[in-house]
Amino acid sequence: QVQLNDVPDYRQAPAQTEASLKLSKTLKKNGFTFVGPTTCYAFMQAVGMVNDHENDCMSR
Repeated sequence: QVQLNDVPDYRQAPAQTEASLKLSKTLKKNGFTFVGPTTCYAFMQAVGMVNDHENDCMSR
């Protein structure tokens, strides 16, 4: 299920969320490195878990 965020302006898009923080902590517990919440959030965007397109974007 894709998380569709309310983003009226790209400058208001979050850099991290509670979900990315939890993912980061879980990965670190399992021995991964360089997996902070911002990196995890970028990964979540890249694989399509999160949609942060602006509200009026045609790709939304």
